[in-house]
Amino acid sequence: MSPEPPAHPPASEVSAQATRGLGIADLCISRPVFATMINLFFVVLGWFSFRSIGVDQFPNVELPIVTVTTTLRGASPEEMETSVTKPLEEIINTVQGIDELSSTTIEGVSRITIQFFLERNRDIAAQDVRDKVNTILSQLPQGTDTPIIDKFDLDAVPVMSLSVSAPRDLKEITYIVDRQIKQILETVPDVGAVIMIGGRTRAVQVAVDIDKLRARGLTIEDVRTALLQQNLEVPAGRVDQGTRELVVRTLGRMGSVRDFNDLIIAAVGTQPIRLSDVAAVTDSVEEPRSLSRLNEVNAVTLVVRKQSGSNTVKVIDGVKGKLKELEPIIPRDFKVNIIRDQSRFIKRSLHEVSSHLLMGAVLVALTVFFFLHDWRGTVIASIAIPAPLVATFALMRAMNYTLNNFTMLGMVFAVGIVIDDAIVVLENIHHTMEEKGWSAVRAASYATREIALAVMATTLSLVVIFLPLAFMKGRTGMFFSSYGVTVAFAILVSLFVSFTLTPMLASRFLRHTDDEKIRAKKAHGGVLLRWLSGHYIAVLRWSLRHRRIIVCGAGACVLSLFVLGKLTKFTFLPQDDASEFEIALQTPEGSTLQRSADICAEIDQRLKAVRIDGQQAITDTLATIGETSGRVGKAEGDVTLATIYCRLPDLGGFWSTLFGRTRRWPQFQVMSLARRALADYPDVRSSVQLISNISTGGRNSDLSFNLLGPDLDKLSEYADGIIRRLSSDKGVVDVDTTLSNRKPEL
Repeated sequence: MSPEPPAHPPASEVSAQATRGLGIADLCISRPVFATMINLFFVVLGWFSFRSIGVDQFPNVELPIVTVTTTLRGASPEEMETSVTKPLEEIINTVQGIDELSSTTIEGVSRITIQFFLERNRDIAAQDVRDKVNTILSQLPQGTDTPIIDKFDLDAVPVMSLSVSAPRDLKEITYIVDRQIKQILETVPDVGAVIMIGGRTRAVQVAVDIDKLRARGLTIEDVRTALLQQNLEVPAGRVDQGTRELVVRTLGRMGSVRDFNDLIIAAVGTQPIRLSDVAAVTDSVEEPRSLSRLNEVNAVTLVVRKQSGSNTVKVIDGVKGKLKELEPIIPRDFKVNIIRDQSRFIKRSLHEVSSHLLMGAVLVALTVFFFLHDWRGTVIASIAIPAPLVATFALMRAMNYTLNNFTMLGMVFAVGIVIDDAIVVLENIHHTMEEKGWSAVRAASYATREIALAVMATTLSLVVIFLPLAFMKGRTGMFFSSYGVTVAFAILVSLFVSFTLTPMLASRFLRHTDDEKIRAKKAHGGVLLRWLSGHYIAVLRWSLRHRRIIVCGAGACVLSLFVLGKLTKFTFLPQDDASEFEIALQTPEGSTLQRSADICAEIDQRLKAVRIDGQQAITDTLATIGETSGRVGKAEGDVTLATIYCRLPDLGGFWSTLFGRTRRWPQFQVMSLARRALADYPDVRSSVQLISNISTGGRNSDLSFNLLGPDLDKLSEYADGIIRRLSSDKGVVDVDTTLSNRKPEL
């Protein structure tokens, strides 16, 4: 029997042992500076990468969806369907790779949505659609605007809404907002567009008296032609003046009502007929087709959209900073209110995730101390938590990932995994030291080599579980690929840390003790752990004696998965409490802008009266009526469509809720009360919905299906029947159809 090696071998023996076994671990034990620097390299790289990573709610996802929007002012839905939508659909349908093609036609507007197979490149698909549409532009009715072709982009969703109000005329407010706010905000880096809603742009209105025209033998076309030909500026060439060359420009634009009144339409003999002779000219505004109201007060709303791929939080912070700079310029009686701010929810979500991340790390460290009974070992194991997580930021930066709900979820999930390898290695080193009485250096080398294969097997098995998420197909794969890559990389880095940093720190900081009681306590735990160990052995012995019962119990657990799986609710994304929601409304067909505004005002008052536990449930409302996408003409758009944005008191974190510093009731309770209030307006079609950041447009519904057939009246009849049946189900709300009644015609 060979003699037991000495507890503290000389340095020469340690160096000799370091050349054997697991090369990287022994190298780090004998070269602590090398081990420290290589791990610091990954940590520092991850830290600097973290400072440049974008912050967003969802990953950057490119869905191959293209929309074609075409406008023809004054055209009825039937005319738009026959002369615009169908020809465009027929030519677009020849593009390869189309999965689904759908269209919506309303008065003066045609929208065609083309969904391609996910393998199709979005940019190439959009170009193919553009090429096909260009081939039939000449076949569209005269007066049709050039179709606008857009690629669907998650970043196209508005990230911020501003409301500007003042005790002035709305036309004056619009002019100041456009010149002093809108145009300046458009220069903020990464701002894609700033859309104005509810403004009143200055315009000269010409009200022609038909009887006076007829009396002079003129037509409305004569007036139109005169306005087009005489109200314009044209280049007039160049003039050489000595050594200088001057550009000649004719100033033919009319800037006042007097200029328009003096415009000559025609002449009868030597007597000119001026515009004032047959029409009343007034300095007014363009035909209003949209309206915006903040808390029942008329206002001008600015909707901010960011550029594709830009950082949402950075864009919003840039807009806020620019507004601070504009405060001395904006008139004092103007009130600029930030209504919708997507960064609020993103920052709050990331703050909560970060808090849980820190709390999880602390709990893991306490658990390690509970088992090891050694503060040095606890510190060594705890270092294995931040090192892999911080290093993962370098991969996220290289892969162009953002800090979003999915990547941060992966970080939180990885907290409990990345420390596993370090705990296993450290515990084996700890156990070897106390059992064999070896020095920390020798025990670190031997124990790491002994457990290396098992640690690698368990770690790589976890990588095999999560890494395939990066190669998933479909929309689910687009969202969860970054999650799988993040977790897999963090696990691999934790394996590297457990074989380099952990044994090196253990060899330098763990201390050997000659006290048998302390050694036994560290090796086998305290009274509670020994009690648990004893009972575990008893349970294990009983299990070995009753194998059939254990096997049957395990089989029952497996079979229960099929039963419980059917009872479990499934959804693509969880419904978060973002302290905001919106109500989509459609007033009766034929309603004027003022009628729609009156209905929205009544509903607004009902919403403001909603109270829960004595607290006002809805703090702010922003009603917008008419076209708000910026994709139709100024005088177009459906004034029966409206949206009411509702903002709730902010929902605080765990501690704020615990001490009653925030609302305790959920957002969905307020949405349910809002539906009750809307039930008193049966002629108004409404939908209370969450604000979706991945919507392709239209109402956000959990379930939708299409009815196809040649007879529109029959389809309407079937749709009404389905709506009645579904509305009787208590689990279904906001059942509606996209089919609109025909607008009254004259």
